[in-house]
Amino acid sequence: MPALVSFDTVTELFLNLFGHFDGRNKTAMQYKDKQTKEWIGVPWEAVREQSEAMAGFLHSVGVRPGDRVAILSENRPEWAYTDLGTQLLGAVNVSLYTSLPASQVGYIIKDSGSKVLVVSTSIQLKKAEQIFDECPDLETIVTMSEIRKERPASILTWDDALARGRKHREEHRGELESLAKAVKPEDISALIYTSGTTGNPKGVVLTHRNFVSNVLAALDRVPFGPDDHHLSFLPLCHSFERTGGYLAVFSCGAMISYAESIDTVSRNLEEVSPTVMISVPRLFEKVYNLIAKSVQEGSPVKRRIFHWAVDTGKKAAEAKKSGKKVNPFLKAQQNLAHRLVFSKLHQKLGGNLNFAVSGGAALPKDIGEFFEAAGIAIIEGYGLTETAPVLAVNPIDRPRYGAVGYIIPGVTVAIQRLGDGRIIASQSGDEYPSHLTSAEGEILVKGPNVMVGYWNNEEETRKAIDADGWYHTGDVGHFDDGYLIITDRIKHMIVSAGGKNIYPAPIEEQFKTVAWIDQILVIGEGREYLTALVAPAMEALKQYAEQQHIPYESEAELLAHAEIRKLYETTFATYSRGAAAPEKIRDFRLLSEGFTVDNELMTPSLKPRRREIESRYAELIESMYGQFV
Repeated sequence: MPALVSFDTVTELFLNLFGHFDGRNKTAMQYKDKQTKEWIGVPWEAVREQSEAMAGFLHSVGVRPGDRVAILSENRPEWAYTDLGTQLLGAVNVSLYTSLPASQVGYIIKDSGSKVLVVSTSIQLKKAEQIFDECPDLETIVTMSEIRKERPASILTWDDALARGRKHREEHRGELESLAKAVKPEDISALIYTSGTTGNPKGVVLTHRNFVSNVLAALDRVPFGPDDHHLSFLPLCHSFERTGGYLAVFSCGAMISYAESIDTVSRNLEEVSPTVMISVPRLFEKVYNLIAKSVQEGSPVKRRIFHWAVDTGKKAAEAKKSGKKVNPFLKAQQNLAHRLVFSKLHQKLGGNLNFAVSGGAALPKDIGEFFEAAGIAIIEGYGLTETAPVLAVNPIDRPRYGAVGYIIPGVTVAIQRLGDGRIIASQSGDEYPSHLTSAEGEILVKGPNVMVGYWNNEEETRKAIDADGWYHTGDVGHFDDGYLIITDRIKHMIVSAGGKNIYPAPIEEQFKTVAWIDQILVIGEGREYLTALVAPAMEALKQYAEQQHIPYESEAELLAHAEIRKLYETTFATYSRGAAAPEKIRDFRLLSEGFTVDNELMTPSLKPRRREIESRYAELIESMYGQFV
């Protein structure tokens, strides 16, 4: 669906939205008040006033076009006001994950040369205070939390900053308005630091043209509209949420509700009843596994009804995708399946969801097909921070789960054969739809959404963007009837002792619907065979133990029990019977804790840090291959 207003920069987008909604009292966003527990709506007029006040404050402390303003905050209206205030000056947004330790915060603030750091809670303020002296360009900290002790003049409260900003804006209105109008498409809008599975993060330089071209192209494929309502819970410092759940949603005049936290998403969904949801596959996997566990624990009759409902939903979905009209008998069965089985799922998701968007990682095919059968369309896409981020999107009327869809307008994707570097296929999004099928290789990209480069890092920029202007994604994939299919990251490829190239992600994906497996990492680099580290889904495992009358006094004792070991042995044996010889999993180890951001085994964007995991569990891994030395 087209944007509500025309725009060439992020700044112009919001200036035009401010003008469009002026005097209409239309709610732009809402948040839940911590004291009253009520959802508070914020009209566009208030968004404009707060954003202009922030722009005034930033200008008062010396922020000028091109200067960097950092935000260390959860999703909330103040994040948007800070970003908009920054964009209105032609300055650059540098957003950070709140899960980052102080040392990483310090690295990013220092590397970016940020002049101002806006933080949310007292926890984030403490990080800011710890790193302040080691960041020579950092002059001012603004905190949204209360300050209960004496503070230096460099630390201001949010209210004090905005009060100063309002006064400054009145005194410099003409200059500030000129700065907003002077922002050009080639100006930098944001530095987004990649979380990185190894080494320090790199600052991805994204211009207004990068974001605007990506928003407009994505809207050609994703049907956001002015009546839509999005619950925002993925971090806004991630390019997926920034482009899709912030810029694209607002550009259509839709409303955003900010979830209280990632832990309250389930409750917030039922409270605000969004029409669209943007998420990573992990949420859909958890919902699916909870349902599967409930069915497994139910009576034989309940299980038969569930499987009948899923089969009915799949038949109806296939009929719809093939362009056929769902016959009255199948329609009646579909309605009955909804009442008996799927209505509770819809209610858990708010009862008003038109569709969901999934990105950031591969959505398992079985899970996508289940939600489709339940009447919830999931639009899976693919992209990277360096491409602002969207490259491909599944068509909502013809989704193909297991693929990431068609290339978006304005973007060209090529497949480069591994080894000799020859481009073997190329597909432009302007040629949609296409029927191209290709062999596998590295995915290369050209388009107006591709980053300028990495901040202060010419060497990494040259590695990423070749002399012909192709950005090398580092992902392996191929086209199949025009749909782009992703295999895995090149750097994740396992080369076995026998010289076989094995990609672990497609193997790991097959276990994401197993109720008692929460996370899995496949091992095998330079080895004779594959093994796996498994983080069990403890609640599902405990319920299984109760059903099977397996005694235990601790989680460690449960994991060591022979019956539990047999449960996992059967799971891997079932998989291996249908796997190619090099891809069979010959052994496994159960872990007492999962991979998390807190234990530094996952990135802030929830990708496993493979090297760190293998290093931490080196002795355990070696026990699956021989005596540890």
